[in-house]
Amino acid sequence: MNDHRTPSSKSKTLLAEQIGAKAARKLKARQSTQGIWFGLGMMGLIGWSVVVPTLLGAALGVWLDKHYPGGRSWTLGLLVAGLALGCLNAWFWVAKEEKTMRVESQERHE
Repeated sequence: MNDHRTPSSKSKTLLAEQIGAKAARKLKARQSTQGIWFGLGMMGLIGWSVVVPTLLGAALGVWLDKHYPGGRSWTLGLLVAGLALGCLNAWFWVAKEEKTMRVESQERHE
């Protein structure tokens, strides 16, 4: 008896799916290393979007305290206002980026 069989279309499909899954894992691994650097860059960008308004508010507050002294501290008030503005800015920016990434992910899976 000859036990040499030709592969069926079902086994060919299974093999193609396995190869496709391996290729997808390799691509995902390659993209995840790029994603790490992208994530670190985003953290830096978000940090600066909070720090810059905070420092500008503090600097303007110091200038106002020197030129217009009074009972209230302009420095403290504008520091808090700059921090709040920076946090709002970062929040809106991250929400926008997250929405963009979600839309791109859905388009990729369709």
